[in-house]
Amino acid sequence: MAFTLRQCYYAPYIYMTNTNENKTYEGSIAVRGKGIGFFIRPDQKEEDEDILITTENLSFALDGDIVKVEVFPKEGGKRQEGKVLEVLESANTEFIGTVKPAGAGKPERYLQPDNHRIHVRPILPDATELDDGMKVIVEIASWTSPHTAPIGKITETLGKAGDHETEMQAIIRSGGFSESFSEEVSEAAQELYTRKDAIFAAAIEATKGATPTRKDMRDTITMTIDPADSKDFDDALSFKKLDNANYEIGIHIADVSHYVEEGDVIDVEAHERGTSIYLVDRVIPMLPEVLSNDLCSLRPNEDRLAFSAVFEITPDAAVAGEWYGQTIIHSNRRFSYQDAQAVIDEQAGDNLEALNTLMNVSRLLRKQRYKNGAIAFEQPEVKFVLDDAGKPIDVVAKVRIETMMMIEDFMLLANQGVSKYVDKLCKDSSKPTTFIYRIHDSPDPDRINDLAIFVHALGYEFKADNGEVDARDINKLLKEIEGSPEEDLLKVATIRSMAKAVYSTKNIGHFGLAFAFYSHFTSPIRRYPDLMAHRMLRKHLDGTLIGPKEMTKHEKTALHASEREMFAVRAERNSIKYKQVEYLLDKVGEEFDGIITGVTDWGIYVQEKNSMADGMVRLGSIKGDYFKNEADKYRIKGERTGVTYSLGQEVRVKLERADLEERQLDFSLII
Repeated sequence: MAFTLRQCYYAPYIYMTNTNENKTYEGSIAVRGKGIGFFIRPDQKEEDEDILITTENLSFALDGDIVKVEVFPKEGGKRQEGKVLEVLESANTEFIGTVKPAGAGKPERYLQPDNHRIHVRPILPDATELDDGMKVIVEIASWTSPHTAPIGKITETLGKAGDHETEMQAIIRSGGFSESFSEEVSEAAQELYTRKDAIFAAAIEATKGATPTRKDMRDTITMTIDPADSKDFDDALSFKKLDNANYEIGIHIADVSHYVEEGDVIDVEAHERGTSIYLVDRVIPMLPEVLSNDLCSLRPNEDRLAFSAVFEITPDAAVAGEWYGQTIIHSNRRFSYQDAQAVIDEQAGDNLEALNTLMNVSRLLRKQRYKNGAIAFEQPEVKFVLDDAGKPIDVVAKVRIETMMMIEDFMLLANQGVSKYVDKLCKDSSKPTTFIYRIHDSPDPDRINDLAIFVHALGYEFKADNGEVDARDINKLLKEIEGSPEEDLLKVATIRSMAKAVYSTKNIGHFGLAFAFYSHFTSPIRRYPDLMAHRMLRKHLDGTLIGPKEMTKHEKTALHASEREMFAVRAERNSIKYKQVEYLLDKVGEEFDGIITGVTDWGIYVQEKNSMADGMVRLGSIKGDYFKNEADKYRIKGERTGVTYSLGQEVRVKLERADLEERQLDFSLII
């Protein structure tokens, strides 16, 4: 059990508690901003409500902490409650926020945490007026009673709150990420780079002899197709026509595992990071750039090492054969998505025959995938145009063109193919072994029932029998709402009803893709599970068994990678939210088109159509009537006029306030 600083202060307080034979449990606690906690018992049934932990029973627990909880007997129809007895492990070792003065007559200053789920406001006795309005990192120096605020100490000042670079650094640090690498990791990466010629020479030798361990594919037409601003090239496609009228299509992935050995300092750092993160204005890489952008990257017009999935494909997109192994490739053309699309659209340019065939095959693969029940999720996204100082000066919708989908289709083919192949190898060996899968469970029945009610309220049909749903019915709904005002709203609602995809060594399939087997294999430069998959596949190909100890280690790594992915997604969303508010900051007083995305007792949420930023229209601000929430109908209604504003309705709003620090927008309705 991890020992935390807070334990040394509250341990005496804990053990004075008498449980009176009530049951105790250990697990994670969720705490909302007002200091109300919710605890899920390990034996809790789906129909049971989470255990309520009131403020007075929260003790020293903060959001995400691992705690021991005493659960009280349920009284009548009341919600079951509990009490935190002990914090076993702290999820929060440092806090990021803004220094605020306590007010007139009070010398203290306190921290306003960026994370709204942190309900305490640490007192900062050493802070001065020079610290006011600064974004800082604070650690708890002491916390002697749950009824008083903890005492904090500023360990680092990031800069003035509201400044672009300060806010970006706060977002990065809040997820436990860092833009820089340690000197030890940087030196190890540079040392690899200096040995690149010798490493590559050894790889060349591996292609020779009676039993080569690496396949030379440098004579095959090969290309990369990526975003125009890409610096790291994870994948490449190769194409060859076969004598039997079939095609050989190779999906070549950067062979990171050849350079980064399991357990070395680079690998340890990559494991800890788990993933690269993509903020509005920068990328925080998983690997040092000398590896991600150079040594491992499948750069054009250079010989490169790859781990490849090579398929023999019939003209009707059936897989007639497959091969997996390490290769040497030579990409003879680097396309952006737009460049490749232009070649196909105009029927002129480099690699025309290859691109035409690849596109035709990908369309057939996509069609078959949807026929089998894959869900056609495509969330709307925006891209900000930034000036030299990082300030957003424009926002544009991201448009998916077909070459993007083509690359996605072939990556899915490789990811599915690898996991199916390993499963077959494991079964043929008749000995227990493992792999790392990307799994996606079927949706929770309660969430599907809620989605059905929501969809019906907006006037659409949706089949859901007792929470059971077929992916084809979801696709039918998504097809039906195309082009409607509420399309984006319903897409988001549908996605939120789904389970979250995670990593695991225990395969249950992938509901959203309708795949019985699926792994992440195609992005080892930016995802640690992909690097794991490469290493594990190589062992399987070599006939090396993965023993029970390794299996346990891999499952822990899978859990860690899932957690890091969650933090990365949160950081990415926070950076977008910040830029949305910053973009609208100088547009207070202007009018916008929007759509109602939420209805509450205190107001309606409206999403501005261009920036996709959400803001609040408070009920009290709507003139001409007194409006009340009709929750069962997803609308508000005026008591006197009967005027309604419903979820999904298009409205005209005026921006009244933009608070960059709180990342909040206030709108008023134009009636």
